[in-house]
Amino acid sequence: MAATIVALSGPVCAGKSTLAELMEKRLSAIRLKTNDLIRQLDPKAAQSRAAFQRAGDRLDKDTAGRWVMEGIIELLSDEKIQDPLVVVDAVRIEPQLRALRKVYSVVHIHLDASDEQLGTRYAKRSSALKEMASYQDVQVNRTEHNVRKLEKIADVVIATDRCTEEDVFVRVAARLGRRVPQDVGCVDVIVGGQYGSEGKGNIASYLAREYDVLVRVGGPNAGHKVFRAGGEPYTFRQLPSGTLENRNATLVIGAGAVIGLNTLLREIVELSVKYDKLLIDPQAMIIDAADVEWEEKYLKGAIGSTAQGIGAATARKILWRRPDTDVQLARSTPALKHYLADTVEFFATCFSGGKKIMLEGTQGTTLSLHHGFYPHVTSRVTTAAACLAEAGLAARFVRRVLMVCRTYPIRVGDSIDGKTSGFMSQPITFEEIAARSNIPLSELQSTEVGSVSHRPRRIAEFDWAQMRRSLLLNAPTDIALTFADYLGIDNRKAYRYEQLNDPTLRFIEELEKVGGIPVSMISTAFEERNIIDRRMW
Repeated sequence: MAATIVALSGPVCAGKSTLAELMEKRLSAIRLKTNDLIRQLDPKAAQSRAAFQRAGDRLDKDTAGRWVMEGIIELLSDEKIQDPLVVVDAVRIEPQLRALRKVYSVVHIHLDASDEQLGTRYAKRSSALKEMASYQDVQVNRTEHNVRKLEKIADVVIATDRCTEEDVFVRVAARLGRRVPQDVGCVDVIVGGQYGSEGKGNIASYLAREYDVLVRVGGPNAGHKVFRAGGEPYTFRQLPSGTLENRNATLVIGAGAVIGLNTLLREIVELSVKYDKLLIDPQAMIIDAADVEWEEKYLKGAIGSTAQGIGAATARKILWRRPDTDVQLARSTPALKHYLADTVEFFATCFSGGKKIMLEGTQGTTLSLHHGFYPHVTSRVTTAAACLAEAGLAARFVRRVLMVCRTYPIRVGDSIDGKTSGFMSQPITFEEIAARSNIPLSELQSTEVGSVSHRPRRIAEFDWAQMRRSLLLNAPTDIALTFADYLGIDNRKAYRYEQLNDPTLRFIEELEKVGGIPVSMISTAFEERNIIDRRMW
């Protein structure tokens, strides 16, 4: 095994153990505590710091400093990790380092701080050892007194009284080549190209097994329904739609998400999601009852809002930025404490570890707050770039953007008092769709009901101008076409591209000409084997 050894040196309380713990946690380093090694080799030394110092000096004398290197050899004999990273906490003399460098590739990190700072830290430290009365007593030991001389031969020297613990870790990680990756294409984004309800959930579910991490943004106003063989369909409103298909994936809800707490907790219970499989950013916003009430009163009838409180909660997050705010974020929600994590840092570990990430957007491009037909829009920007921003992912890490489009776009139905839910180009009736496709009208009417609003939907001819605008706003690499059966019920029996009917093949050909990108996936029905996969990736 071509192990890399990170040897830490420096005075007591310089921050060596803190750095080693961070490396163990964040870089999956194997940690060798020389104190533990001393206990194994000299059990009598386990009582006090003074005894440890004397035992270490004896081992250095008896082995010419080789005991640390020999301890690593023994440690790695039981490890099956390829090219392991080992952090030694800590080395104290130059012969220990020389012995290590004869066998391994070594990066020597020396940490230090002012005597005043070290004394203050020592007075506050908690230890299982019997500590000395003062920091000055620690330095009486000759080896400890001379440990600062190792600074001259170190690869990296850091003054920890001028850095935070996180700063020290970042600098050391960079020296090891674990800096922020810049050319890693490991994120695939799924985004809706129309007014939502394009069938993103089922596409996400189909693809889920190919990814290590599944991310969802937005809020519970968008329902993503997925097919379940042998069971009832499941509608996801907070968790990623691939949760059922990939139980091994880590699920992430990013900082820009808006959470309906009861909805999220219900999904966690219903889907038996384990604590270690779900990460929620502490900055995610929590909806309260007043948010829902406000939208019920002012938006549901006026613009056809689903009135789930997302917009009102988002507005509060923006407007109530005061020290005395009572805005509730995920970090202040006891029910979510086991799931909280810095998701941006988690993504960093994914990049360096080669993990594949799928980001599932919600709603559709033409519902975007800034790019839709205002005021009949949602409360967020729904493009691929905006979804990345909500999740905490940079565009440079994107590999593919898959834009999902229906053969006939839909919008939520008009409100009870007749107020429209927004513009659609060339509306048609479901009677017309039934006549064209031979799908029974009763089936269309039962299917085309909002997943969250439960209101009948409106439908229209395919909007080519909308398609062009969505291409400009999202810059997709691929298109996923859904509801191919609306171009003919016979498409439900198509399991290969050439089995699609002629009108559908012509439609896809024109879609590719207009878009300049491939139609890589085609959904033919909401049932098993309903995806024709033409991807080249």
